[in-house]
Amino acid sequence: MTNIWKAVIILGAFIATAQCLTCRQCPIGIFGTCLFGSDVQCINGTQSCFRGEAQFNATGAFRLQLRGCLDTDLCGTTLTGSILSAGYTTSFQCCTTNLCNGVGSVQLSLTVALGAAMLSFIM
Repeated sequence: MTNIWKAVIILGAFIATAQCLTCRQCPIGIFGTCLFGSDVQCINGTQSCFRGEAQFNATGAFRLQLRGCLDTDLCGTTLTGSILSAGYTTSFQCCTTNLCNGVGSVQLSLTVALGAAMLSFIM
């Protein structure tokens, strides 16, 4: 009888894993290029992949792109805030199929990524 319960638990774990959404995760993207991207499996409560963009109000032209898993209630929203007294606006667009929020990433070294960010900030 215990073998039957073990089989039910393992089967339930496989079904739960199979139903999880897989999204492209990008903690930071500059100029449309994801710097440290990977594919992640969202937790069961998360039902959407997202593409987000953060625009800093002081520079206007400098934008960061973000990707990952997001709760559905935040989809289509725009949030505002500030970091070190610099205001920003972030918006989120969502989709609900596996890897629907982006393509592969370019793996760059941290030095190159920081250099590109500094160069774009100066310009």
